[in-house]
Amino acid sequence: MRFYLVKLFFLTTLPFLLTPKSSETQDFQGKAYYFSKSRMDLGTWGARMSEAQKKQIQSRLKNRLEKTYILSFNKEESLFKEEEKVDAISGATDSWGSNFARGEQYKNIRSEALVQAQEFYGKRFLVKDKLQDIDWKMDSESKQIGQYICFKATASIPTEELGWFDFSWNDLAQAEGEGENPEIKMTEVEAWYTLQIPLKHGPAEYWGLPGLILEVSAGNTTILCSEIVINPKEKITIEAPDKGKEINKQDYRSTVQGKMLEMRNNRGRRRG
Repeated sequence: MRFYLVKLFFLTTLPFLLTPKSSETQDFQGKAYYFSKSRMDLGTWGARMSEAQKKQIQSRLKNRLEKTYILSFNKEESLFKEEEKVDAISGATDSWGSNFARGEQYKNIRSEALVQAQEFYGKRFLVKDKLQDIDWKMDSESKQIGQYICFKATASIPTEELGWFDFSWNDLAQAEGEGENPEIKMTEVEAWYTLQIPLKHGPAEYWGLPGLILEVSAGNTTILCSEIVINPKEKITIEAPDKGKEINKQDYRSTVQGKMLEMRNNRGRRRG
């Protein structure tokens, strides 16, 4: 199953804590807190479900549907990670969902390097690759997010690059059907960045604008910043993950798809 982050329309009602603070030190650093809400795309199953059944599923999978993230950054580096939550019903973490979730993500905008820790069915991987090049088109349109004036930018990005760590049975079926020449799907992205924090950082796979990205929407997805702390009293340490089998994004994606295909085939043989 694939989950989509739903764009949040109550921006003006949020208790934003976006408080800019002047810096008197060259060791500029900070933390940005982001949140998202998700809905599950039930596809044809959803048409056969009652509203009560849909709400029950939504409640059961709350941890996957509501997420919060922290982006720690300095002038050149950032570390983006999800805040882990305990399941409200079982009291456990979501082990199945964690197999396809984004792991701790390190970006170095100077060297354009990505290092991301991924765990898949108990095996640790250290994904090392170049940052995805994003051809941003900057717009003069602006809006205010908290206490920051933000400007609009758009881009078209290969969909696979935005979810290379994720898995979908539909994607696997499509890849099998298309063979060696799969169709390259593109996702239209809209971002809002602020020049008041003139760093090229952003949440998730997004980066490269002349200011910190506070909001980004891709299709039906949105990640929104709710708080920024500049130069906190406690010094922030940003280090790339260093544990796991080294692999690049494409090989990691192929590894996941291969394992899921193997599981599907084994399940089919047992039934036979």
